[in-house]
Amino acid sequence: MIDIKIENVTEDDAAELLEIYSYYVKNTAISFECTLPTVEEFRLRIKNTLKKYPYISAKCDGKIVGYAYAGSFIAREAYKFSAELTIYVDKNFRKCGIGKKLYGELQERLKKMGITNFYACIGYPDIEDEYLTLNSVQFHKHLGFTIAGKFTDCGFKFNRRYSMVWMEKIVAH
Repeated sequence: MIDIKIENVTEDDAAELLEIYSYYVKNTAISFECTLPTVEEFRLRIKNTLKKYPYISAKCDGKIVGYAYAGSFIAREAYKFSAELTIYVDKNFRKCGIGKKLYGELQERLKKMGITNFYACIGYPDIEDEYLTLNSVQFHKHLGFTIAGKFTDCGFKFNRRYSMVWMEKIVAH
């Protein structure tokens, strides 16, 4: 087992986080983003997230190997107890328990903020291929999320159509 330290992300971490994210944009349909954002754009995303939500990283030997953050599920006051969660782990550190540790910490921080409904928007392959598998869905199911809905063929990347599912985890009412 590798030694992982969870830390708060700062805007100065943008380049390191973008390095992890770039793999998913360029090589997978896990992210439906087709153009890699610039470091400055990523820095601004971090800054905007940190205005209201936690943004954390997992470090191994001082290097960021994964990150997770929350954002508005829907930007209306009535949804204030709900948040969308996002996670990316360095492709070389997957299946090492980092995702579970990051999501666990993120969910604890959100619960302390009064947020009890967690959502994840996940690319969903009707047929698995080299760009998208069911790993993300399985990861979320393992952590207690269930599929709440599916949008068929709503994403288009690598000249293929992909569906997307919303998964949810309700921890209290």
